[in-house]
Amino acid sequence: MSPGGSTEAALAGVLGLRKVKQAMDVQSLEPAIRVLMMPRDTNGQGTIFGGVLLSYIDQAAAVVAQRQSVQRVVTVALEKVEFKHPVLVGDLVSFYGTLQRRGRTSITVHVRVMAERMGGAHRTEVTEATLVFVSVDAAGRPTPLDGPSEPAAASPA
Repeated sequence: MSPGGSTEAALAGVLGLRKVKQAMDVQSLEPAIRVLMMPRDTNGQGTIFGGVLLSYIDQAAAVVAQRQSVQRVVTVALEKVEFKHPVLVGDLVSFYGTLQRRGRTSITVHVRVMAERMGGAHRTEVTEATLVFVSVDAAGRPTPLDGPSEPAAASPA
């Protein structure tokens, strides 16, 4: 394979993942976790503290990653997170996780966060993030995942 071919293949893989992200319909998914936001989680501006949401994003991604392996997995990376809308006390926040890639030792999970305002009449996308987990042994060293390595998302036809 020519060097240009491998670049094209890599680009096609990235573009394929972007299409998967764009097409992820949260109404057809079950959330990895769902949390009712409480006053204890507020920041100085009266909205939910971003660090609380980051913790839940990590937990939701871990639920998805742990379903892919019997081995212990740990978070090693979190892609850029941009908060699009504030989360309010009383919002029911759903964290939807989808497997993006399963490598030899790593698992990549995309999490989309939706807030449902009290009464359920209005839903808004809060943020999204991609996290990478690595399978580790008892000493904390990377170890191969059980089962075959394969991309999670099917490439577009």
